[in-house]
Amino acid sequence: MELRAELLKSIWYAFTSLDVEKSGKVSKSQLKVLSHNLYTALNIPHDPVALEDHFSDDDDGPVSNQGYMPYLNKFILDKVVEGTFAKENVDEFCWTLCAKKNYRPKNGVDVLPDKDAFHLWCLFNFLSEDNYPLPWTVLQNNLPPFFPLFMKMSCNNVEYLLKKICIAMSVELSCVDMEDFISQEAVQQSGITVWAFLDFVNTWRLARGMVKDSVTMAIDEVYQEIAGNIIKQGYLWKKGHLRRNWNERWFSLQPSTLHYYVSEDRKECKGCIELSHNCCVEVLPEKEGKRCMFCVKTLTKTYEMSAPDTKQRQEWTTAIQTAIRLCVEGKKSLHKDLKLRRREQREERERRHTAKEEELQSLRLLQWERESKLAELELLQDAQKQAQTALLQEEQKRIQHVELQRTLQEQLQQAEEARASIQAEMALKDVETERQRRRIRELEVMQLRQEEALHQEMRARQDEEVYFLAQARLLVEEEEKMKALLALQEEQEQYILKTQREKQELRQEMVTKSQALEEAQHQLEKVRASRHRMDQDIAAAQRKLRHASTSVKHWNIQVNRLTHP
Repeated sequence: MELRAELLKSIWYAFTSLDVEKSGKVSKSQLKVLSHNLYTALNIPHDPVALEDHFSDDDDGPVSNQGYMPYLNKFILDKVVEGTFAKENVDEFCWTLCAKKNYRPKNGVDVLPDKDAFHLWCLFNFLSEDNYPLPWTVLQNNLPPFFPLFMKMSCNNVEYLLKKICIAMSVELSCVDMEDFISQEAVQQSGITVWAFLDFVNTWRLARGMVKDSVTMAIDEVYQEIAGNIIKQGYLWKKGHLRRNWNERWFSLQPSTLHYYVSEDRKECKGCIELSHNCCVEVLPEKEGKRCMFCVKTLTKTYEMSAPDTKQRQEWTTAIQTAIRLCVEGKKSLHKDLKLRRREQREERERRHTAKEEELQSLRLLQWERESKLAELELLQDAQKQAQTALLQEEQKRIQHVELQRTLQEQLQQAEEARASIQAEMALKDVETERQRRRIRELEVMQLRQEEALHQEMRARQDEEVYFLAQARLLVEEEEKMKALLALQEEQEQYILKTQREKQELRQEMVTKSQALEEAQHQLEKVRASRHRMDQDIAAAQRKLRHASTSVKHWNIQVNRLTHP
């Protein structure tokens, strides 16, 4: 899984470099070429039929439907066998694709040769964080995670890598340069990407002040150590097993092996010491003219070596003990272990920072609660003062209520007097109403007489030819009487309207007085009750008057019919 993850990082750069439009899609022809080169670099037998079948029905692009990741997993990565290919070849192929598109030093500055930039790119991939998205194609098809959405390196890992390069060049890392780089706006917004890191190294004042060969050697040394999984390498004197003579060899220490070569170009390997939990390293005293000696003991052999100085011997013995420890713990890479530890330390610092922030937040909350309680205490004191003021105001209101009550009693007495006067006026109105009723009865009698005369006129109409002249005179008289009757009726209606207006004004006056004395005197209810009865009597009189008016109108209609047959 670790090898697959490392390969995916490099392949991601190759894939994104082919995505010119940044749409997440790459043409089928480009993906075929990419797959073909991956077959070659990973030393896997080519399968052109599977490649053609996989993309045969995909008209919308390789990522939209089936996607490239299922094919990459099934036909390429699942067939990868560790140790059968050189990972550096895969990295170099992917670097060649992505560098053409993304690696452009600013302002024409080009401190690093292409090989050094490639090594730094590999180191960045090794130390970068793994961030895998889950696009909809992955979720729908239950596929493994796709390529990393982005790869960024934490500030601690950047500083660690730059320190390693500075140590290899025997110089000290400038904190000012590092802080300036981290504070850049692009780095703050999108994080430290490999292209930003390479731009920084190209514009790095310390690197520009050094000889290019020194920078190249330092980068190559760090690359061999981290990417090549080499814990330590260098020249040591080794004692032979057969001839027992001392020869200078180039040693390369890895977590499980210690190889030694004729020279540092590592073209001719003279032997390999397999390290395990049964191995140990011991310091030896001086002998045979050799100083700073130590040995590596295995189950079958003991290898004696001599370092140039005591410091180198200490570094070598410590490094070999570290390699043995990694073998015992089942770890294959020292720097992956260190990377994991740095990540754990960073996460621990972040947890501590979060805990500290939470503690500060709780302290702020306590401070806020204390201030809130003080504010509540002040509010209570203000409320107490307001309560005292309210008590004083209540006492003043009580005094005003007593005065108001006395005033209401006086108004009640005045209302009693007004009620008596209103009752007297009501009595007068009752007398007037009775008179109007008698007048209405007289009108009704007159109307009955008029109706009787009308009937007589109808009977007399049979002798119309004989009594025409007498009837004409009678009709003229009847018309005059009718006019007098209508005038009298109009006068009566005007008088009734006048009486109603006076009654309405009196009613409004009574309502006004009633509303003023409603809560103080219940006897006014009796006045309203008697007034209601009077209203009913008046309404009855009005109904009778309307009935009389209707009868008169009916009589007039009949007269008109007789007059105008």
